[in-house]
Amino acid sequence: MEQATDKHPGVLRSIDWWTIAIYMALLTFGWLSVCGASYSFEEPNLFSLSARSGMQIVWIGTSLFLGLVLLLLDDRFYDTFAFVIYGVLLLLLFGTIFNPHSIKGSHSWLVLGPLRLQPAEFAKFATALALAKFMGRFRYNIHDTKDFLLTLTIIFVPMFFIIMQRETGSALVYLSFFLMLYREGMTGSVLFTGAAMVIYFVIGIRYAEPLLFDTPTSIGRFIVLLLIQIFSSALIGIYCRNQKQALHCLGLCLGTTLICLLFSVYVIPFDLFWVQMALSLILVGYLLWQALFTRFQNYLWIALFAMGSILFFSSADYALNNILEPHQRTRINVLLGLEEDLKGAGYNVHQSEIAIGSGGLRGKGFLNGTQTKLKYVPEQDTDFIFCTVGEEEGFVGAASVLLLFLALILRLIQLAERQSTAYGRVYGYCVVSIFLFHVFINVGMVLGLTPVIGIPLPFFSYGGSSLWGFTFLLFIFLRIDAGRNMAHR
Repeated sequence: MEQATDKHPGVLRSIDWWTIAIYMALLTFGWLSVCGASYSFEEPNLFSLSARSGMQIVWIGTSLFLGLVLLLLDDRFYDTFAFVIYGVLLLLLFGTIFNPHSIKGSHSWLVLGPLRLQPAEFAKFATALALAKFMGRFRYNIHDTKDFLLTLTIIFVPMFFIIMQRETGSALVYLSFFLMLYREGMTGSVLFTGAAMVIYFVIGIRYAEPLLFDTPTSIGRFIVLLLIQIFSSALIGIYCRNQKQALHCLGLCLGTTLICLLFSVYVIPFDLFWVQMALSLILVGYLLWQALFTRFQNYLWIALFAMGSILFFSSADYALNNILEPHQRTRINVLLGLEEDLKGAGYNVHQSEIAIGSGGLRGKGFLNGTQTKLKYVPEQDTDFIFCTVGEEEGFVGAASVLLLFLALILRLIQLAERQSTAYGRVYGYCVVSIFLFHVFINVGMVLGLTPVIGIPLPFFSYGGSSLWGFTFLLFIFLRIDAGRNMAHR
């Protein structure tokens, strides 16, 4: 008993209190935002448990208690039982797929009497622990194919289960772990490939219908195939270190394209797509030949990138129209400006933009928002709660909240960098990646800059599952960091 008593004050003295202060500030701003978003003149008591503002106090109180418990546990507990915790959460995720309770078309909730929990929120910290445990091994090498594939398996298994629950937005959060992998030495070509796929999809879908000059060529398809040739040529210069060869490939593709374009415009109009496709396939063939002739593996990887780009682009339209759910397809079309569904899929974003814009510089004041009081914005106290901040607190309040999140993320990066073990650093960057993804996507979708995928704003959105999940994620890292500080005393 004396050892435990002596240890606990040491833990509390070793905690990073700056992070705790930012956490408390975000909780306070979050509760005020829930009050503004859910306040009703019929139920003016903000502390009543029948009101969402009152229940949010319960969630905040239980989160603080859970945070204290997490801090008082030995930091070796998280390391020892990382895979056990991960396995338990995987079982919960798998079991939730068959949950008969459907909430807004999703089977991601476990209903235990009056309590509703979403295992996907807790699977984030469990996956982060499993990654930290696995990647913290002495012989781990991210460039080893076996190690890298096992790492991806740890990420994609819970992601797959969550997709099976029809909770695509929560599943996409797991892609944020690739930022951590990049910090741990993953080649930047993986992130570049992901960014390239997004560019292909946006340009290919957005400009699929407009035609290039007076030719029957789709601008979207023309630009995407041209980008594939440019990107592949640039990768030759970067990863094969052959600038002359890269310029030759690029010059041949651009020169042939220009000649065919002029011929199509001034002589006989024809679809340049087939010329572009032929050039891209010739480039792939050339890269494969170089890989066999020089036995330099980088040529093979670039060829796979080019071929994968062609296949992805060719299947993007099919996936949009035949695989995605109708509401998901409509949301993407609205975001890309292909549809203007102000009464349907675009309604949330349109109303949230009105709410934020009406706040002006200093806002309308606490509980004085008209858009939120009249309930014009659906999900205004959960996924779209940031519009309440913009309306009531204005640009000043919204900017202050974003600066708080920036301070939290920068502080977590600093804590992650000072860890003495790969285990602590990996877990720290997992936390950073998840928070960064949530803030960027949530605020972006409220402003109409990113697709509406239905993920909460940390410490702001109403509900116990998300608040507890983020608290677990953060306080486990604070305990790991405190253990490091205690070891150095």
